[in-house]
Amino acid sequence: MDAFLAPAVSILFHGLAYAMILYIISVGLSVTMGLMGFVNLAHGVFAMAGGYVTVTLMNDHNVAFGFALVAAFVVVALGSVVLERGLYRRLYGGSELEQVLFTIGLIFMAVATVRYVWGPLPQRMLLPEALRGQIDLGFRAFPTYRSFLIVLSFALIFSLWMGIERTNFGAQIRAAVDNRRMAESLGINTSRLFTLTFALGSGLAAFGGGLGADILAINPSYAFEYLVYFLMVVAVGGLGSLRGPFVAALLLGISDTACKYLVPELGAFFIFAAMIALLLWRPAGLFGRV
Repeated sequence: MDAFLAPAVSILFHGLAYAMILYIISVGLSVTMGLMGFVNLAHGVFAMAGGYVTVTLMNDHNVAFGFALVAAFVVVALGSVVLERGLYRRLYGGSELEQVLFTIGLIFMAVATVRYVWGPLPQRMLLPEALRGQIDLGFRAFPTYRSFLIVLSFALIFSLWMGIERTNFGAQIRAAVDNRRMAESLGINTSRLFTLTFALGSGLAAFGGGLGADILAINPSYAFEYLVYFLMVVAVGGLGSLRGPFVAALLLGISDTACKYLVPELGAFFIFAAMIALLLWRPAGLFGRV
């Protein structure tokens, strides 16, 4: 029994930590794509930028971990406002092909920039002393940092859900996702709403990139390497939803961890096969509108 239980607990724990990072990074993409109808393949660039800002502030300037994460959120969110106002907005009415080519181009530019500034090697995050080691719960010890990551992620997710469900800003987002023209006719400034939502989603991606730097290594190919996972969370969960990407991230994080642990020689084969089957069954995702 112990021979079965120990790996199962390990898979669930590490899969949950992985899932939380995927959700925090991807939920902004789900909301902005559902709200704007914009195919933003460059969303991973914001997560990568957040990771580089966090690691650089901690390693080179001795900034505390919490302050570095907040700084990454603010810096990337403000930068995303400039991009949204100056570039993204010009293609809101464009074709999907134009949007894909534009955002892929942004990824190539970001990859070249970080390779020039930080070099080709992955960035190592030096964890604070308090988050190193393990927490012994008596029956099993768990890595301290991943335990902290899970707790903080759940707190952040709860705050996000409350903000979307219980505030006027959240009501405006939900209204615009459901029916943009009707929301505009009711006096909602969708242009400003787009900008704020884009900044929030990009800031969350940056926060997730910094928080998960110990799980998803920060390197110049980050935006390409993990793009498919972010898109899988959004596609399986459904556009414009908070609950859908959460369920999809749990399924992906735990099942991907299990497959790589139990059948490492096949890698993520089963994950992609399962995603294809699920999307053939529900093309709009688990919680998306058909």
